Amino acid sequence: MWPPTHSALRAIASFARAALDQASLAHRSGSLAGNLSHGERRILELAITLAGQPKLLLLDEPLAGTGQEEAQRIVALLRSLKGKIPMVLVEHDMDAVFTLADRITVLLYGRVLATGAAASVRDDPRVIAAYLGDDLE
Repeated sequence: MWPPTHSALRAIASFARAALDQASLAHRSGSLAGNLSHGERRILELAITLAGQPKLLLLDEPLAGTGQEEAQRIVALLRSLKGKIPMVLVEHDMDAVFTLADRITVLLYGRVLATGAAASVRDDPRVIAAYLGDDLE
């Protein structure tokens, strides 16, 4: 049996508040989403997703278009979720990738160049050459 409407709304508000707290956006809870910066909107997207208690996060360039401070907030939020929610992350910010990922796959021209633990991928000569601009086709 469903709870009364006011109880359901309270539960939703409670989850939303917890998600905003976790995303460090509680101080902006009275703001319209359109008045948030691009980075804050990206963080809000994550908060909304987290409020739904996902079993898996599929993240496509969550840092794209964010400033350094907002990117650090997103990385901190995602780091806090490690071990709690499995994540698949597509990201070009390699510092963030090496901070967040347990296993990394690097693609070059749509092909797998290297895959493995962060340390082995970071030291892979093919990955180093690709990021230095050598042509490996």
